[in-house]
Amino acid sequence: MRVGFLGLGRMGSAMAGRLLAAQGSLAVYDLDARQTARLAAAGATVRGSIRELAATCDVVISMLPNDESLRAAVIGADGLTAALAAGAIHMVCGTHGVQVIEEILAAHRAAGQVLVTCHVLGRPELAASGKLGLVPAGPARAIEALRPLLAILGERVFEAGENPLSSTAIKIANNYVLGCAIEAIGEGMALVRKYGVDPQVFYRVMVEGLFDCTAYRAYADIIAKCDWSRVGATAVIGLKDAALSQEAARKAGISLPSLPPWQEHLQRAIARGEANLDWSVMGREQFRESGLE
Repeated sequence: MRVGFLGLGRMGSAMAGRLLAAQGSLAVYDLDARQTARLAAAGATVRGSIRELAATCDVVISMLPNDESLRAAVIGADGLTAALAAGAIHMVCGTHGVQVIEEILAAHRAAGQVLVTCHVLGRPELAASGKLGLVPAGPARAIEALRPLLAILGERVFEAGENPLSSTAIKIANNYVLGCAIEAIGEGMALVRKYGVDPQVFYRVMVEGLFDCTAYRAYADIIAKCDWSRVGATAVIGLKDAALSQEAARKAGISLPSLPPWQEHLQRAIARGEANLDWSVMGREQFRESGLE
């Protein structure tokens, strides 16, 4: 199976590096030559365009930053649909909205290609060690063909069925709940700090008692230590996730009343110039509101 990787940001580079180390070969493409150079030094083959990547691969995995970049990479004269062979698989791993997934699903079907969404759960350090959670959705035959790659990339696989939109809905809902959790952690940390409590004690209460899980451990630790530069996803990406939640909820005809507080905190952090810090800066905004910074 000839595999290509498209989109080498922080998460994409970690995933591509994992695949390259396990398989010994991987074709890659990214607009940022610095990213491709790092993987080329490890043995990857760098392609000169999306079209060239698609023409030489049976599977293309994309980890792109937003809906606009995904749409551009798939649809058009130089996109994946123009160059992937009939029956080839495009596995989308980035976080995207339901609208763009519907659009590219139709485009791939029209071209006789297969779309699988496999949105990932976890931070880049988990990707580098192959410990991501993976949520694949798409035709059963395609999922079966991708299983060796899934085994390299993650340790937990949550199969979401044959409709690619199922994985997208799960990823959006997961990030929505996580955003609410980060907001709540920041509020709780602010409360205990106002009473002179060492935030590390409250951190232990949460991660050894109330919420003993990876996400709470990672984000509670960052907020307790005010280590905002330990980036998994930036504030910009967090705000994108908020917008995707809003879009999906509007499309489904439901409300998300817990969304505005963390959305507003992210907007304020970005306005302060903190766009590239970890999205847990919403906790920092809570500290500022509480007079702690």
